[in-house]
Amino acid sequence: MQVSSHNERLVDLWWRGRDDGLVSSRVNQKERTRQAIVAATRDLARAGGEVTMPAVARSALVSEATAYRYFPDLASLLSEALAGVWPSPETALAPVAGSDDPVERVACATEALLRHVLSYQGAVRATIAATITRPGGAAMRPGHRFGLIDEALRPVAAGTAGLAQLKQDLAVVISAEALFTLTDLCGLSPEDAIASAVHTARTLTRAAIGKNRLAAARV
Repeated sequence: MQVSSHNERLVDLWWRGRDDGLVSSRVNQKERTRQAIVAATRDLARAGGEVTMPAVARSALVSEATAYRYFPDLASLLSEALAGVWPSPETALAPVAGSDDPVERVACATEALLRHVLSYQGAVRATIAATITRPGGAAMRPGHRFGLIDEALRPVAAGTAGLAQLKQDLAVVISAEALFTLTDLCGLSPEDAIASAVHTARTLTRAAIGKNRLAAARV
């Protein structure tokens, strides 16, 4: 890490020699350092491996202490680095944009989320680990599942009996936690784990929608 600190001092000295002024140069250097840390985190996340603050610091060519000066913890760093890398619910559900079948739409949402989790699983695991034991830490988790579930069930009329319960049930299935349970504890391959979660999401949705249709038919 001494090499990194030395490099940082050299960069600072170089910028101080410019005509831009010491204050503005220092601000610019701080912003470049911050962006380098964020970019390094994003690159590590895309690689799919474990994301830790020491690994980020090495990749960004700064000391670990420097990384912590810009971000107080890994959760806050991951939150900034991963902002914008997840597709919007509309984009994720583009393959079923023309369908009003909530079962098919939920299946698509489930697969879309879990495949994205697999692509960034190192960062996702780190985010869960960094927030799950901290009071209030869950607020730093993005909660992409909820937007996907809402969009998937958009064809279902608001106020439909059981809709709120179905959304809660699906939140358990359309989740990184469900995927990691199936791969880590049940020993399933990623593909089999996704297939299992999609099957469960379909079953929950079909049962809820079928119950509503049966009730409507009786009326």
